[in-house]
Amino acid sequence: MPRNKYPEETVQKILDVSLKLFIEKGFEQTTVLDIVENMGGLTRGAFYHHFKTKEDVLNALLIKKYSEYNLFEEVAKNKGLKGLQKFQTAIKNALKHDLPDKNSGTEGVIAVPLLTNPRFLVEHIKSNHKNASLLADIIQEGMQDGSIRKDNHKLLAELYLLLTNIWMMPSIFPATKNEFAAKGAFVSQLFEILGCPVVDEELEDLYFQVYATVDKSL
Repeated sequence: MPRNKYPEETVQKILDVSLKLFIEKGFEQTTVLDIVENMGGLTRGAFYHHFKTKEDVLNALLIKKYSEYNLFEEVAKNKGLKGLQKFQTAIKNALKHDLPDKNSGTEGVIAVPLLTNPRFLVEHIKSNHKNASLLADIIQEGMQDGSIRKDNHKLLAELYLLLTNIWMMPSIFPATKNEFAAKGAFVSQLFEILGCPVVDEELEDLYFQVYATVDKSL
């Protein structure tokens, strides 16, 4: 077999096709043959050159989504921002990272139906658990610099991620557009009361953009 001059493009093609099928059919119902048949001329050999199983593809997608880099860690290093600004920036960057790629037309892992893809759901929860610890440090910094009212930084971090990444996730709790807006308003008002006014117009708009990719009715 001749050497592939563009292995990165082949891998990305396999990941894009697999993700699309996982969204449409579910991980359990998708076979390697399904993936190969949708790879636009690439052979089964091309698939197996890069991945042994569809589980390997899944792991690659999960790593790309949840482990490639951590936006909370990146923002925490920014010395020019106060704690509240770091909180807002980290959440906004994470949401932008989840938006579909308009240039390639591919959707992000965020669009995978979580209740019918338990592996993705588990990784989603594990990622939120890790981010809660990082976010708590940012909130504590905000309490020290006065941009966030003093309270329990650990509980605030866990509560915010629980509400926005579980309760407000339409693939876990289906919601109409009005219901989703009401949830967003509740979170905004709650954190305002708790002395952590993190939700602004830009963040609210980003939530609608991201979750519109999860629930097409939004």
